[in-house]
Amino acid sequence: LWDGSFPFYPGTNACFPFDTTRAIIVSVFLSILATFIIILPGIRGRKRLFWFLRVLMALFMGAVVLTIQFTRDWETGWVKANTSYKSFSHALVNVDIGLHIGLTGVNITLMGNPVNQVNETINYNEHFAWSFNADYDHSYGEGLKKGLPSPILYVAEKFTTQSPCSVHRQYCISGHYASLTLWMAFCTLLISILLFSMPILLYGSYMLLLTAALMLFSLLFFVTARNTPKCPIQFGPASLKTGYGGSFWLTLATGLLCLLLGLGIIILNSMQPEKLKLVFNLDEGKGEE
Repeated sequence: LWDGSFPFYPGTNACFPFDTTRAIIVSVFLSILATFIIILPGIRGRKRLFWFLRVLMALFMGAVVLTIQFTRDWETGWVKANTSYKSFSHALVNVDIGLHIGLTGVNITLMGNPVNQVNETINYNEHFAWSFNADYDHSYGEGLKKGLPSPILYVAEKFTTQSPCSVHRQYCISGHYASLTLWMAFCTLLISILLFSMPILLYGSYMLLLTAALMLFSLLFFVTARNTPKCPIQFGPASLKTGYGGSFWLTLATGLLCLLLGLGIIILNSMQPEKLKLVFNLDEGKGEE
């Protein structure tokens, strides 16, 4: 022992203040939005408002569909527990344990309450991937070699292929299919934007409906994984339970938005075509198929 801790354990992984992938995607779309805002004064009259709303909606839906591919909060849960910290040690620590499940893996967070306990800074954030080019069991084995804290290894062990919980295969397959349908939704969204700009409004609305259907199907794929029976994750009397996270609800809201917009354009095209032309800044005679 060295000051009450084992010297062969590595230091705590530093927690970056934000998700870099999400930051890059949001920065790109905000840059595009800023470019459109700069050229906005060049558009005259009320066309300016409708044009800006169309651009804003297209960028928002595109950013959401692309970002949720890489987020890790489709399913989340937290628990506060008083538990052992590391193997071969009887020291107990008061910690907050978080479980965050995404389409490509699971994130486990361990934060001390307070952060400094047993002569260490307890602030861990470990990711275990199960995507096509990743081996979850290998990542778990590396965590064992590094000597990660016992609560992290205990939660991560529940998702291994050899675990009696048998949830790894279901989450892995559901995540792959959900990711695939979201990539298809991003492609159909780009096609709908292209059709609206040509302008072929009716077919653009059909592609928007297809985008909504694909996003809702991705939610169904993920729900099938979450509804499988799970082993309880117990830390003494405390139990770690999870619920749908922000990415799940954001996907649902964006899918419903695409559905409403697609249906609205179809209804306007059949009942009030002149108002639809006004929204898309079409002159008389334009937009006819």
